[in-house]
Amino acid sequence: MRAAARRGRAAPAARDSLLVLLFLCLLLKTCEPKTANAFRPNILLIMADDLGIGDLGCYGNNTLRTPNIDQLAEEGVRLTQHLAAAPLCTPSRAAFLTGRHSFRSGMEASNGYRALQWNAGSGGLPENETTFARILQQRGYATGLIGKWHQGVNCASRGDHCHHPLNHGFDYFYGMPFTLTNDCDPGRPPEVDAALRAQLWGYTQFLALGILTVAAGKTCGFISVSGRVVTGMACVLFLFFISWYSSFGFVRRWNCVLMRNHDVTEQPMVLEKTASLMLKEAVSYIERHKHGPFLLFLSLLHVHIPLVTTSAFLGKSQHGLYGDNVEEMDWLIGKILNAIEDNGLKNSTFTYFTSDHGGHLEARDGHSQLGGWNGIYKGGKGMGGWEGGIRVPGIFHWPGVLPAGRVIGEPTSLMDVFPTVVQLAGGEVPQDRDPSEARPLTPDSEPLYHAVIARVGAAVSEHRHTLSPVPQQFSTSNILWKPWLQPCCGHFPFCSCHEDGDGTPRMPGL
Repeated sequence: MRAAARRGRAAPAARDSLLVLLFLCLLLKTCEPKTANAFRPNILLIMADDLGIGDLGCYGNNTLRTPNIDQLAEEGVRLTQHLAAAPLCTPSRAAFLTGRHSFRSGMEASNGYRALQWNAGSGGLPENETTFARILQQRGYATGLIGKWHQGVNCASRGDHCHHPLNHGFDYFYGMPFTLTNDCDPGRPPEVDAALRAQLWGYTQFLALGILTVAAGKTCGFISVSGRVVTGMACVLFLFFISWYSSFGFVRRWNCVLMRNHDVTEQPMVLEKTASLMLKEAVSYIERHKHGPFLLFLSLLHVHIPLVTTSAFLGKSQHGLYGDNVEEMDWLIGKILNAIEDNGLKNSTFTYFTSDHGGHLEARDGHSQLGGWNGIYKGGKGMGGWEGGIRVPGIFHWPGVLPAGRVIGEPTSLMDVFPTVVQLAGGEVPQDRDPSEARPLTPDSEPLYHAVIARVGAAVSEHRHTLSPVPQQFSTSNILWKPWLQPCCGHFPFCSCHEDGDGTPRMPGL
């Protein structure tokens, strides 16, 4: 068993073949770096939430206005076959951060819950995972995350923050440790476990009706039951109600919070202020670290439902509330790019824009569509079997290094960003593949050692059962030298001959 099996990253040579995202102009021999610092730029990563690839003008949409993102593509490189590693937020972002499939870190499931549901859950990105932020931090970069995290918070106690961004290589965090849901908006119907919540409320009402019936029967003399029994039943009902309402009844308060580093700053958050707060924080971060180098991961809350949009953009698009939210997102990105330029960082900043997965097709409000458009691709968010769930925008911008207006049709992935930014920062991707197999894993170094060995053993045993018995060609009896089988030229055991120029074999002495 090798560490490569545990880590699961592609070999560097194979990975490099896909890195059109990195050193693109060098690989294509179209340009040369302008300065000695060209390969240690500031890095700005912008990720939208639930944005469809068909929602942007540079990907063919002619009814929504996205001039700032379109200009980013016009001045940079646009990828047309850029894929998310999963069609849902938590697993896709885990893969993006670590550069490897989310199932390798336990951040994906094929049934049941497929994403984190609570800030108060104990699941999240494991502490031993290596994010690009951690490597850049070690390389002297300031590393900031502003916006959505959705990779967990705590493990065993409130405040241990084992899954927190600051425990994964970011030295500054402002935003949502969770994600937006309809529960964050008091005017919208519940979303988190809505079906289970309705079922529990139905059980509560049914039991309450039953207890009231028993109490009424006792009062009228129809039922002979002691008051203690009725009281006990009422207490049990109360405990049942409290057990589920203490979580589901306060989803907005528990999940919809803002944090700055380790401190909660707003609980519950006021959605109408969030966009301006995120913008203010991002601009401030750029100004504080303009002497660089810095990594800023701007993880937008746009365009996840509920589509909270400021009054300046309400009713301005051709596609209702969703279109308004997309156009507000583009405006916000424009402000961030202006801050980069105003601080003289445009030519020294490598900028990347994408979405965590495809648009949320099933999000509707009556007849109004609240989710994105995935262009010609079928499917969307949560639909991993179809292209629309994982085909995402991919735009790269670095004036003077990446060629303007280039369109790349080679398959690429959000996971390719990990080795890209690591190499741009002068770092190395983790080398725990151990290709020389010089460091064998042990039960002490690998927690799953016994489980993996048992699984491999079972697979080998199962495979052997499929084999039909055949003569073993390498048995001792078959390997032994047998004189009667020895090819011989001349008289055995004096075998010897050579070939004349005319091709006639000649025995020695003849």
